[in-house]
Amino acid sequence: MRKWFFIVPPLLALLIGAGLGLLLRPPSDAETGPNPMTIANATLLSVREQGREIVFVGRFAAIVTATEGRMGFTARKTLILPGQVRYAVDLSRLRRSDLAWDAETATLTVTLPPLEVAGPQIDFNAAQEYSDGGLMLTLTGAEQNLDETNRRAAQEELTRQARGPLPMTEARNAALRDVARSFALPLRAAGIEASVAARFVGADGRETASFLDRPRRIDDRIRARNP
Repeated sequence: MRKWFFIVPPLLALLIGAGLGLLLRPPSDAETGPNPMTIANATLLSVREQGREIVFVGRFAAIVTATEGRMGFTARKTLILPGQVRYAVDLSRLRRSDLAWDAETATLTVTLPPLEVAGPQIDFNAAQEYSDGGLMLTLTGAEQNLDETNRRAAQEELTRQARGPLPMTEARNAALRDVARSFALPLRAAGIEASVAARFVGADGRETASFLDRPRRIDDRIRARNP
């Protein structure tokens, strides 16, 4: 009895301590699964390494005509000038503050830096010119003036076309698709069924474009909550 008197209390203390340890221990990864923000932050590092990414390339053609009259004569030149414009997003500007996780809808939102427009890069080798009023062009210096006027107007026209609603929308959508896919694939590879919403936000805080990469099951869930 004296022997058990010394053995039982330590055994009870050991059993009680083990029980409390089991109750108070933090849940393991196997129980909680991977953390979406941990994966998103790791993905952010690799995405930022891509730097300034060209997301869309547009080709445009400007058709402009300049006219000049002197001494009763008229000279006219028409210029067809093709150009290429590149649309890019500087992914190195992404920060952790640009990522937001909504656990209720399982949605990761990525806010992108502004879309950048580079160009136009003019292809002078493919330019075409048509002229009318050869006598005046020969006798005066009107041809040089018309050429300068046409080239300046063509560059302005190419820039106007490049910043039009349609190409800007195409470029934004291309950027949003690429970025959404970059974040969605690692999440799905980790077994997380999540949505990725990529967006551009203007200087006034207004959202200018968005693209949602969303699994169907979550679509159905949100639709059911908002009939």
